[in-house]
Amino acid sequence: MTMMFTRQQAAEAAAAAASERDTIQANLLDLDGGFGKQLLTGAQLAGVSKQRWDTASAALAGLWDIFNAYTAVIDQAGRLAAGHLGQRELTEISGLLTGPSVSIARAASARRDIADPGYDKVTLATARARMRDAFAAVTDVTSAAEEQWSSQAGRLDAAASALAVDPMGDAAVAADLASARAELDRLRGALNADPLGADVPAADRLRDRCQAVAARAASLAALRSGAGGEIAAIRALAESCRAAQASAAAAYQRAAARIAAVPPVPAAADPAPRLAELDGLLAAGRWDRLRSELDLLRQELTAVAGRFQVSERTLVSLLSQRDELRGLLDAYKAKAARLGAAEDSSLAGLYDNARALLWTAPCDLTAAAAAVTSYQQAVLAIGAR
Repeated sequence: MTMMFTRQQAAEAAAAAASERDTIQANLLDLDGGFGKQLLTGAQLAGVSKQRWDTASAALAGLWDIFNAYTAVIDQAGRLAAGHLGQRELTEISGLLTGPSVSIARAASARRDIADPGYDKVTLATARARMRDAFAAVTDVTSAAEEQWSSQAGRLDAAASALAVDPMGDAAVAADLASARAELDRLRGALNADPLGADVPAADRLRDRCQAVAARAASLAALRSGAGGEIAAIRALAESCRAAQASAAAAYQRAAARIAAVPPVPAAADPAPRLAELDGLLAAGRWDRLRSELDLLRQELTAVAGRFQVSERTLVSLLSQRDELRGLLDAYKAKAARLGAAEDSSLAGLYDNARALLWTAPCDLTAAAAAVTSYQQAVLAIGAR
């Protein structure tokens, strides 16, 4: 049932309707001028984006149709409210603002009745509800497209920034850069055509790939500027490795002369041929290969030097063990004398056996350690008695 306004209510209702219409219009204009809508209407869409925007754009066209019909009713009510407000005008304003006054076209149907006018008459409130639903459906699509495009564009911009490097004349790096640029162009085209179907993992992979290529190019640039110093450092490392080998070999000679069955010094290939190749790689400007060879030589020489150092420490410790056993034997001999057992024949036999093993070159360290332990236990047993 249509509500009947008083003169004051009619003026206030017409003004409120006009104000609400202006707010709706401002939001519609914001939507029309927004980046998401411009993005979708300005591209040759494909895939998910085309499917969703076809539906949303139809909803947007219908939304503007409803708004225009809605505006026409409000404008008519406003004109009436601005004039003489007699009973006829109040009745008409009341009908316009509270009754079914907005004509909204229905979708064409092949089974339409001959008497069907092809439109619905709805109230302003119903028209607003329909506009609100359509507005939400459209903004869902435009907002999602804008958010996805911005996020994906940021990834691709990071990839593009990483590609702005000099390949340093290296063919492999140049090929990787060209391949990455081609993939970047492909993903940009796909993003513009289908922002809602953007391949985020592919963009992440490309960004990581471009950053890796850029890091390689930067490493090669640093190598080119400091290649001579790096080669000199590798040669110095090789010399240190040779010194460690010589020191380990000397320790072996000392230990082998005094200790039986000492472990040999580990073998190592002569790095000289590979060191000689470095100058040729430098002269040819083969930076990627030079970087690889320098890194590999550094790792190998460091590892070999470490093995020589461990070998030397092991050999030195064998002599130290022999000397410690000698000291321990003498200490327990003194203890036996304090206990008055120096002339004990069985004890003397154990001592002589241990001493003979320890003072024989090369010394059987395992047998000598067992003999010292036997003598030690015998002295302790006498002490216990």
